[in-house]
Amino acid sequence: MERKTIGIIGLGLIGGSMAIDLRRRGFAERVLGVEKEPLNAAAAKQIGLVDEVVSYEECIGRAGIVVVAIPVGAAVKTVCDVLDRFQAAEAKDKIVIDVCSTKEQVCQATRYHPCRAQFVSTHPMAGTEYSGPWAAMPGLFDGRACIFANSEESSPKALKTIEELYDALNMRPIYMNANQHDVHTAYVSHISHVTSFALALTVLDKEREGEKHIFDLASGGFSSTVRLAKSSADMWVPILTQNRENVLHVMDTYIEKMQEFREAVDQFDEDRVRALIEEANRIKKIIR
Repeated sequence: MERKTIGIIGLGLIGGSMAIDLRRRGFAERVLGVEKEPLNAAAAKQIGLVDEVVSYEECIGRAGIVVVAIPVGAAVKTVCDVLDRFQAAEAKDKIVIDVCSTKEQVCQATRYHPCRAQFVSTHPMAGTEYSGPWAAMPGLFDGRACIFANSEESSPKALKTIEELYDALNMRPIYMNANQHDVHTAYVSHISHVTSFALALTVLDKEREGEKHIFDLASGGFSSTVRLAKSSADMWVPILTQNRENVLHVMDTYIEKMQEFREAVDQFDEDRVRALIEEANRIKKIIR
């Protein structure tokens, strides 16, 4: 496998973790980083996430593969701008990928670009509630799924190269269209974060009412459920905005299920509560 110069725009959890393993596992010969926050840029260089922190223009000029690993609100414009620069420089062998958790907008924005074949839209399904270069870790992607959206719009050569990149990260590929991806992630990822944010707000309201010991009673169940509430607003506001219709549909369904539980509890209907719990227990056959 030919070792490549990789440019990563955004040196947070995903971009930084990719930098670690792509170099450590021999896919990347050199890793260039772009980071607009000076503190994050200095940290990324000091802890060795990248070989160099460079300007945006230098990264695109030198890298064979450009990874756009910034919040989805900015990523759509950035991917289009990178493709514009490929076209202007007649750089036909370069590839740009995004790692966003919404796909439809970025795929729509690039669909008719003259260099669309040099773009591969991906979503590595991995992460934690932490952000910034300090959150980056080796092995983050091992065994996880990576979604390739609208891969038929990418050139076979570009697609093969990025499949090799994710193979080096030990990820398993799944192929689907952008709309299908956004529906699925609304159910398995986005609603989980909204639920966690709402639960955190509920308990924080109770604390403000004077229940100072409420967090003293928090145990593993609460901590694991509310863990995602630590996630960055800069990341999640544009995700929920871009995937608005799908997220609203899932939220409506979730509220219906909560209402079913509320009515059963309110009516002392233990049989109904048991039936709802046992129906939910079916998830054990899917997630182990």
